[in-house]
Amino acid sequence: MHAYRAALLHCLADPCEVGDAACQYFADGLLVVAAGKVAQIGDAAELLPQLPAGVPVSEYRDALIVPGFVDTHIHFPQVGVIGSCGAQLLDWLQTYTFPAEARFADPQHAREQAAFFLQELLRNGTTTALVFCTVHPQSVDAFFVEAERLGLRMIAGKVLMDRNAPEELSDSAASGYDESKTLIERWHGRGRLHYAVTPRFAATSTPEQLDLAARLLREYPGLYLHTHLAENQAEIAWVKELFPERSGYLDVYDHHGLLGARSVFAHAIHLCDAECRRLGESGSAVAFCPTSNLFLGSGLFDLARMDAHGVRVGLGTDIGAGTSFSALATLDEAYKVLQLQGQRLDPFRALYLATLGGAHALYLDERIGNLLPGKDADFVVLDLKATPLLEHRLAQSQSLAETLFALTILGDDRAVRESFAAGVSVHQR
Repeated sequence: MHAYRAALLHCLADPCEVGDAACQYFADGLLVVAAGKVAQIGDAAELLPQLPAGVPVSEYRDALIVPGFVDTHIHFPQVGVIGSCGAQLLDWLQTYTFPAEARFADPQHAREQAAFFLQELLRNGTTTALVFCTVHPQSVDAFFVEAERLGLRMIAGKVLMDRNAPEELSDSAASGYDESKTLIERWHGRGRLHYAVTPRFAATSTPEQLDLAARLLREYPGLYLHTHLAENQAEIAWVKELFPERSGYLDVYDHHGLLGARSVFAHAIHLCDAECRRLGESGSAVAFCPTSNLFLGSGLFDLARMDAHGVRVGLGTDIGAGTSFSALATLDEAYKVLQLQGQRLDPFRALYLATLGGAHALYLDERIGNLLPGKDADFVVLDLKATPLLEHRLAQSQSLAETLFALTILGDDRAVRESFAAGVSVHQR
């Protein structure tokens, strides 16, 4: 057992649904952790006298403890091309993504990149992510070995591509199915790890491969489906050429049985109301990836439309087209994307999207996403004096909402003082 004393803030529900009751805040709080789970949360003055003798208490001054951030869409093989110039989506794939991913045929390279990638996540306070690997099974093994060593709750899978991809990055419908099945049986449900069936996007999979992806989902209950949807206008036109018999991009996935609980579609920018309604009624989720949508010039995500149709939404950094591992920096861009459309991102809704909302999108909100007793003790200590500017700005704050908003606009990896996974410190600044 160990106790942590600081200001504590977490979400109990979506602020859009329950208003002010959505968040719980303790100005001088105590988080008690035992056996990797949250045991108690509350006011320090109330809980400290109840602690058994000898329980250590770590105190953090000028700090805010929040749940670990949840990233619902990111590519671990693309770290090496982050910040590469001058391409939109389809050119980005050919120019940067495919050459970077080809290097993961080397197991040693995959291991080195997995270790660096996961440390970057933790340095930014992200304790759970839905992750693209490459077509190579060894990339998945390398990722899960390191995630298991760190005791993290992570979701990942082998990319499926049996057409319109370089030969060295292509599988077949049959080999993709067989290799995925082997990886599922090795990793899914092991410790805190989950497997995601991962067709890159409709344009790089044949109908046969999409059918076999759906077969895996039927054969192994609890799997995830992770892919891309309606990110770029040229991409949408290409998918329409490849699947002329389908009514739209989403209908390709729907026809092949890929919508439903734990299906996560990255981007989902250019959709009509009928498609959003179908996502909502199927229980599927979308990943809002503002930094990559802006960087690649793809478009502006319409959060209000998704809300109107009851679609589960999580936040995604989408490294490497995304430009920061930081959930705080990503929320900064999310605020601006919505401002451009006349929508307002409330700071408590922003926290929800980065924590409990992401967990809800991944159907993990019974395990992670807030600090209620019984949840996994995944949490982050944020330094409210991380930079001179942040310290100066927060000294002027008149409310918790103002403090949280300034933190999401001005904060980044420097604000993360310490990250914990299942009660274990996995990063210290």
